[in-house]
Amino acid sequence: MVWVLFGVFTLLLAVNIPVAYAMLAVSIGYLAWNGNIPFIVVAQQLGAGTDQFLLLSIPFFYLAGEFMAHGGITARLVNLARAMVGHFRGGLGHVTVLSSMLFSGISGSAVADMAALGKIEIGMMRAGGYPLGFAAAIKSAAATLGPIIPPSIPLLVYGSMTDTSVGKLFLAGFVPGFLMVAVTIVATRRKFPLSAWGGWGPLFRTLIESIPVLMLPVIILGGIFGGFFTPTEAAIVAAAYALVAGMIIGDLKLKNIPAILAKVAVESAQIMIILACAALFSWILAREQIPAQLAAIALSHHTEPWLFLLVVNLLFLFLGAFMETIPIMVIAIPVLLPVVKALGIDLVHFGVMISLNLMVGLIHPPIGMLMFIVMSMTKISMQEYVRETWPFLFALIAALGVVTYWPEIVLFVPRYFYG
Repeated sequence: MVWVLFGVFTLLLAVNIPVAYAMLAVSIGYLAWNGNIPFIVVAQQLGAGTDQFLLLSIPFFYLAGEFMAHGGITARLVNLARAMVGHFRGGLGHVTVLSSMLFSGISGSAVADMAALGKIEIGMMRAGGYPLGFAAAIKSAAATLGPIIPPSIPLLVYGSMTDTSVGKLFLAGFVPGFLMVAVTIVATRRKFPLSAWGGWGPLFRTLIESIPVLMLPVIILGGIFGGFFTPTEAAIVAAAYALVAGMIIGDLKLKNIPAILAKVAVESAQIMIILACAALFSWILAREQIPAQLAAIALSHHTEPWLFLLVVNLLFLFLGAFMETIPIMVIAIPVLLPVVKALGIDLVHFGVMISLNLMVGLIHPPIGMLMFIVMSMTKISMQEYVRETWPFLFALIAALGVVTYWPEIVLFVPRYFYG
């Protein structure tokens, strides 16, 4: 029955049924076929999918991004990235990666990064002569850096589940440069335009102009580590700061705020609908014990740490193709945790590895959330998206391999501060 479920789900996606409706239709079909589960479960799971305190951060980080974009402040961040790396081959692709890294200190959310910078960066690359599919692919891949760089929602969830220091996890957040390597390779092969180096003067000026944006990560992280507010409350602080900064030093007008609020409400609702339907779909997978069965099979045959980590990565990459990040963590980590401890694997290293792994799932079919957001934003087909994304998907998987088998690359900073 489970494989029929996956087959029908894949078929619905293939005929361009929206992912939320595909998950909902397949889930209701499963309940009707089973016959022993009351349909009230649909309402219960749809509600449970969005009844999470951390999800409150999504509309507020969306709001912060919109305030910055309408106030012209986010453009300063992009200009700074362009002054720093725009002169390299494929420079606008590098600008997208770097600006996503900088914005990650504000949001900690791949979805918020896509909402705040996606249209600006994709439009910038299109104006620079880059193919639309390439622009969409590199932006979706760059947005995965958000949940890896603190503040990171997946690392917060992992820390609470495993009783691991969130401070250590945040310090271990590893930002791979693999995406920039992939951009360079693709840009060189396709002979993308090469811009001239603007000099130190323009770089210094854009740095000064970007201080209002660069201060926001300092305020957020300082407030979190100082104990002044939680990461979710940090989203409210970010929105308030962006509102004030946009009106004082930017071009944000009071008359624009109602339209911005309406836009944020619609975009947040679209994401919540996907999360709600994903919760029902994930509940069915959990009820069929698919993650637990896969984990049990993996654990019963592999006891060497390096082989165990390989199997775990393959398991999470597979689950990430069909389930959302948080449900995977909630279902699989409690099963894996005893073995992780028994094999002596560092919990901080394991948490960063898992977070990076799950970020890969955001951009690959069949239900990668960033994939569907960028497809909706650019109106490209799934075939075009997949064709352009594979170099960056490969780069993220290569980064995952380095993090998996070179623990010190993520542990040396927390060990320096914590011992």
